[in-house]
Amino acid sequence: MLCVKNGMIHDAIHEEAFRGDILVENGKIKAIGQDLETEEGVRIVDAEGLHVYPGFVEAHGHIGLDGYGIGYEGMDYNEMNDIVVPHLRGIDGVKPMDAAFPHAAAAGVTCVCVGPGSANVLGGTFTTIKTVGKRVDDMVVRDGVAMKCAFGENPKRVYRDKKDSSRMTTAALLREMLFKTREYMEKKEAAGEDVSKKPAFDMKLEALIPVLKGEMPLKAHAHATEDIFAALRIAREFGVKITLEHVTEGHLIVEELAKENVPLAVGPTLTSASKFELRNKSWTTPGVLAAAGCQVSIITDSPVIPQEYLPLCAGLAVQAGMDPFKALQAITINPAKHAGIEDRVGSLEVGKDADLVITDGCPFEVSTRVKCVLIDGKEVKAS
Repeated sequence: MLCVKNGMIHDAIHEEAFRGDILVENGKIKAIGQDLETEEGVRIVDAEGLHVYPGFVEAHGHIGLDGYGIGYEGMDYNEMNDIVVPHLRGIDGVKPMDAAFPHAAAAGVTCVCVGPGSANVLGGTFTTIKTVGKRVDDMVVRDGVAMKCAFGENPKRVYRDKKDSSRMTTAALLREMLFKTREYMEKKEAAGEDVSKKPAFDMKLEALIPVLKGEMPLKAHAHATEDIFAALRIAREFGVKITLEHVTEGHLIVEELAKENVPLAVGPTLTSASKFELRNKSWTTPGVLAAAGCQVSIITDSPVIPQEYLPLCAGLAVQAGMDPFKALQAITINPAKHAGIEDRVGSLEVGKDADLVITDGCPFEVSTRVKCVLIDGKEVKAS
């Protein structure tokens, strides 16, 4: 048991920070208040003059599926031999011993949603994990949080000479798999317990059943406006849940996205416009969308931007006009909601995981130092 005493608490729920204590027991937040009484033997973390934040959360990245300092040999986040691979699971490619994890944890990024990249029309499932551990199974907060699908340039580029050279083909391939899954589900249900009448097992279609049942959202890679609308169109056709990832041109269609009311993960923005669909990239995008009432998460898409720069990205959005409190929520509670793990992480509330970041100033500023990071109530080495 430990108690963080006398810090300025930024809980990501209330806009105004307040001075107080946080009592931690068995990896969970037991109490938050002022002048909390502690039993003898409780470790005291003196946060006088410091700021206490929830652990930062990444809504979309590939940390651990890439390899820090390894190059192509360490890349495990894209399958290049089949354009439709929904049966792949991101958890199976994560390398917990990758050096990128301690870098992230030391900077206060305590929980990440990671999974396949965007080479495939359907790439497989994302998982959410803490950024400390030696065995990925022990790092999991929730597995199977979303099914990756991709629109736009990436699947066209990777499979141009094999399977896909137009946006129409990309959309058709996704629709085909959703139609097949719906038919597969209907046949399974009609067969009941009669094994002889059940359709032949199909691992790809099995993987998509949670999507058709509304138990798992599509996690749609879409930068350009036409791709954003295509993703939404297909989701509505099949009545499935969806989150939008990257949303680079979201500021151009803000009124439409506000009406759609779907979670938006915006970024990575700290990069060059390396392809045509990024030509309208802007730091104003997350702030414009948040001001319109959208649920916005700011992302690094790590390792596109190193994971530890997540709070810096929020700071650059603030510099471009985003409300600071909304920017804090965009790297805490909003990504937790985006990944469906807000019951565990994303804010400082009693009963949640004791993931805390203690700093000597605003984490959006490059001069601020992270003094202490707790993940599940255990201190990790700060930067």
